[in-house]
Formats: sequence, structure tokens, C-alpha cells
Amino acid sequence: SETAHHEFERARWRQAPRRSTCGSPASRFRDGNRPPLRSRHIFLELPTLERERTLFLVKPDAVQRGLAGEIIKRLESRGLKLVGLKLMQVTRPIAEKHYAEHKGKPFFEGLVQFITSAPVVAAVLEGTNAIEIVRATNGLTNPLKAAPGTIRADFGLEMGRNLVHASDSPTSAAREIKIFFKPSELVDWTRDSDRWIYE
Repeated sequence: SETAHHEFERARWRQAPRRSTCGSPASRFRDGNRPPLRSRHIFLELPTLERERTLFLVKPDAVQRGLAGEIIKRLESRGLKLVGLKLMQVTRPIAEKHYAEHKGKPFFEGLVQFITSAPVVAAVLEGTNAIEIVRATNGLTNPLKAAPGTIRADFGLEMGRNLVHASDSPTSAAREIKIFFKPSELVDWTRDSDRWIYE
């Protein structure tokens, strides 16, 4: 019968000589000594990115054209946070201090005259990689060569009317913020939307 046949096969298997399976993967399963599974997950420790602060100016040409709100909105929409903001008339001493690195150059006087010609909107923006992000949002100094979608490409035509200024390095940002803002004018605050912007 089929049952007798199965019993015969089991008996024959039990009596047959076996090769040692010590150390083989199969022996671990037969002996019930299967080792615990090791997790294959790899956890990478990501670097903590520092939030920078940068100076941003809406220059006289953009203020006169009523573009200040639109320009600042673009930067806030990217996720940058305002920690300082004011409308101000730049004086000659402030302008000369701001453009001190260009003093003695043929275009120095033109820079000073232009930035003092009408009010500017000065802002301090905070965020991860804020310096680089603001400059990328501004676009190249020459609006003709600025990438489409940047502030200068969308609103500018000539290099001498390039609408905005932004610090180009952490060192410049620290120096320029001190020129345009007192410490008491900068506000440390918690923004509820940050958890949807930063990981």
C-alpha cells in the first residue's frame, strides 16, 4: 500500500550513512541552531546643516517700480525666514562702508550715488545655505545672462539696474548685516512652518 511504501522509505533513510554537515548552512536548520538574523539596514549619519544669515537689499530701482513685495515673497516662498526687515534711506557713510572694497575704482562713485538715490528695503534672511540660495534666486548680475525664473531675468533689462543685492560669503554677510542692522533690530523667532521645510 502507499502508506507501507512511505514507512519503508523513511526507515531506509534513517539507516543510510550520512555525510557530516558540520558548518554547512543545512546543518544549522536540522540541528535547530539557526543563528539570529542580522539586520541588513544601514543607518547613515547625515551632517547637520547650519542655518545661515545673509543680508539682502531691494535696491532703489526695484523699490521705485513697486517690486519689493513680489521680490521678498519669492525668497519667503523658497523657505527662507525673515529675521530683519526695514525700509530705509541709505546715507553716504553707510554706502561708502558697504562698498568699501570698491573704493578707488572708477565705478565706486556711481555705486554710492545709485544706492543713495532712493529708499531701499533691507532684510536679513535665515535658512540652510541661505547665502547660496538667495544669490541663485537673484540670478547673474547682468539680467541679459541671468537664468529664466530668477529675479533679475524676470524683472531686469540692464546691468546698471539689477534690482537686488545679496551677500556673497559668510564673511561678507556678517560684515554687511552689521552695517545695515543693529543687533536689537534682528528677531530670533520660531516659525511653525519650519517642520515642513527642514528635515
